[in-house]
Amino acid sequence: MTDDSRSGEPLAAVPGRPGRDAVVIGGGLAGITAALALADAGVRVTLVEGRPRLGGLAFSFRRGELTVDNGQHVYLRCCTAYRWFLDRIEATALAPLQDRLDVPVLDVDKPAGRRLGRLRRDALPVPLHLGRSLATYPHLSLAERARVGRAALALKGLDLTDPSLDTQDFGSWLTAHGQSARAVEALWDLVGVATLNAVAGDASLSLAAMVFKTGLLSDPGAADIGWARVPLGELHDRLARKALDSAGVRTEVRTRVTSLSTDENGRLRVQVPGETLDADAVVLAVPQREAHDLLPDGALDAPEKLLDIDTAPILNIHVVYDRKVLSRPFFAALGTPIQWVFDRTEASGLREGQYLALSQSAARDEIDTPVAELRERYVPELERLLPGAHGAEVRDFFVTRERTATFAPTPGVGRLRPGARTKAPGLYLAGAWTATGWPATMESAVRSGVGAAEAALGALGRARPDDLFDLEEAA
Repeated sequence: MTDDSRSGEPLAAVPGRPGRDAVVIGGGLAGITAALALADAGVRVTLVEGRPRLGGLAFSFRRGELTVDNGQHVYLRCCTAYRWFLDRIEATALAPLQDRLDVPVLDVDKPAGRRLGRLRRDALPVPLHLGRSLATYPHLSLAERARVGRAALALKGLDLTDPSLDTQDFGSWLTAHGQSARAVEALWDLVGVATLNAVAGDASLSLAAMVFKTGLLSDPGAADIGWARVPLGELHDRLARKALDSAGVRTEVRTRVTSLSTDENGRLRVQVPGETLDADAVVLAVPQREAHDLLPDGALDAPEKLLDIDTAPILNIHVVYDRKVLSRPFFAALGTPIQWVFDRTEASGLREGQYLALSQSAARDEIDTPVAELRERYVPELERLLPGAHGAEVRDFFVTRERTATFAPTPGVGRLRPGARTKAPGLYLAGAWTATGWPATMESAVRSGVGAAEAALGALGRARPDDLFDLEEAA
């Protein structure tokens, strides 16, 4: 087993903290969060991750002179747990929020000069904060805008604790509330596909209502957008590992857990190549199928439910031009296969030209399409949207594919998502796919890590760290 800082040390010998022993399996945001929370409470923690890096599915890699994020990740001001995480790893300044929500929306089907609409807020209370933007949104008719307002008020009135919402799909609810196909495309799916990774007709009403109520109808600034101005690896690997080291966590990468069991004394045993880690608490923070394979017998009443949580892909298209073709940091698009486009030039380290990243959610139909075919499809679409792209040389075109990027937010998925506690004493679950109430986002991952750590600390009789994110307060 390898270890960048304390290679080969047995768990009991890790210095610095008296108290119980815990192992966190998985080095994504959920696992990092759980490890930090446990260590901050005085627990001796070992974190093991099979990949050569931390960060899970929000990571970076090198491609020539570029540092490339595997996909564009954003968060909102209402993502209070992820904001706490950024603060905990001292990365807040590297992933700032907009001062005020402002989303340029280009409709390629409109004549040049009339393609731009904006979704932005004013400094007014909910729901007036979006009133002017909706009233002047050019991509919907006057009647459609009025019906959107009525649907938003109906959505605001839904009870998110009502389990029947999870059995319904969002698309049918929108149709029943007077939303045209155009309104779904130009507004509801514009937001929903990016946050849920599913079109309205494929999404649980419960999760969709949670997204729109929390992001757009809870607080005027809730939907202000933030994103990393540096590579994701800088945040979720380098700075996260620095925070873990400072907290006394033993971090092991390139280390695959082969089994998880309970010994004759009731302690948990985590088997990795060359070592057995004994622990009073284990947080299993890996994808649902991997969690299913590692669960000890009897840990969940119906472990097969984890296998019923489907996954959804995200396709990311990367285009490097020889010149600047986009003057905005990002935009969303209508009337084209392109969904969201971000300028990643500075963050990637590109010195000449411009690097655009296209984030294509709910990409089941395209996730296996050959690169050459994607280039033939998307380069002309960018030229339709961006006049500056005409005549520009494409210096590089490549694709990253996350086939299991998120859990699929389908109707009924809520009954499949387990909570943090299991029936195996000392074993807890974390991951964006667990029952956080959120869709598969960085926010959900961090919340799950906090929840698992809190459950473990309660069982271990350890006090909750004073600065740990407060789940109840956020709810």
